[in-house]
Amino acid sequence: MAGQTNLDVVVPAPRPATSAHPSPASVLAAEIKGLVGRGERDAARERFDGLVLLLQRRALRVAFQYLRDAADADEAVQDAFVKVFMHIEQYRSELPFDVWFTRILVNASLDRLKARARQQRWISHSTDEENGWPVEQIAGNEVSHERRLLAKERWSEVTEAVASLPDRQRLVFTLCHLDERTPAEISAATGMRPATVRVHLFRALRKLRGVLGGKAGTDTR
Repeated sequence: MAGQTNLDVVVPAPRPATSAHPSPASVLAAEIKGLVGRGERDAARERFDGLVLLLQRRALRVAFQYLRDAADADEAVQDAFVKVFMHIEQYRSELPFDVWFTRILVNASLDRLKARARQQRWISHSTDEENGWPVEQIAGNEVSHERRLLAKERWSEVTEAVASLPDRQRLVFTLCHLDERTPAEISAATGMRPATVRVHLFRALRKLRGVLGGKAGTDTR
């Protein structure tokens, strides 16, 4: 698998909740973790199929926002689910599974994006130099292709900027703008106070605007 995925949850422990209940995904993940811990891996795999069905549509939506390609998004989601099952015993059952899974999914998407960028650079170099095709000729004959490449490059800038965010800012940005969750829902899922969620979101947006506007942000808190 491309790159390494940080499986550690670094969000603060959730505050004691008076009315909050674990999500269906959290309940199911805890059950799967218990089955794996008892060595019942076949039963765990069967239950894991249910977890995949529960999260797959949402996961594809998030991955597609990063990759802008349905096939790549599907592969990133599959990578994330494989990593989840392989490392399910690292999941802390008292924390929301959705947040832990989102971290792994975002990292899997970024890994695939980096791998795709390396592949595209290699193909471009091979086509332009090894085959001896003049760059001017390519530019003249492939205007629409060039425009598509520029659009991809612009989106690559966006995803690279998101990847450069500190962990909590990236998580809050992903949950809010890609997973379409409200600050209140993010607060309930991560244990951060609503005001803290808003601060992280504000800092993430400010840094992204700075980077994409040509002015690198300096706030890394």
